[in-house]
Amino acid sequence: MAEDSAIFAGGCFWCMVEPFDSLPGIIKVRSGYTGGHVANPTYEQVCSHTTGHTEAVKIDFDPDVITYRELVDLYWQVADPTDAMGQFADRGDSYRPVIFVNSAEQRRVAEESKKALEESGRFKKPIVTAIEDAKPFYEAEEYHQDFYKKDPLREAMMMVPRQQYRAKYWRDKR
Repeated sequence: MAEDSAIFAGGCFWCMVEPFDSLPGIIKVRSGYTGGHVANPTYEQVCSHTTGHTEAVKIDFDPDVITYRELVDLYWQVADPTDAMGQFADRGDSYRPVIFVNSAEQRRVAEESKKALEESGRFKKPIVTAIEDAKPFYEAEEYHQDFYKKDPLREAMMMVPRQQYRAKYWRDKR
């Protein structure tokens, strides 16, 4: 089995796991921190907004079953690409939307997809999601992993703004 990984930041990592986790070809989705200057940060350090890290998910996938392009297409549906200062109720730099690429091919796919989204007219505001080179990914503490399975009621409440966003901008998609 082939394996690749994708790293996406789109607000609270709790809300970024479930949309990807159940897709065919997904090997695992882990919550964590990336993009900053502190090695092995804790949740408390990242929340202090002094580490430079964003909350993100690392998605290990089988590219023979699901493509990176398909993952990027889903990413646009679950993270608001017009809000550079956070996502939904989560505010601050540690919640900014970023596609972290780990190869020239991932960069090409992400940039083409972003350009197509910009040209689609789907959004009135500019697309501000950053595309950056992947940096070390530090897994979050275990209590943050698979949160939607551990606390489904809280997860469901937290997902309401994302579901409203998806219904408003992505009616024509799954």
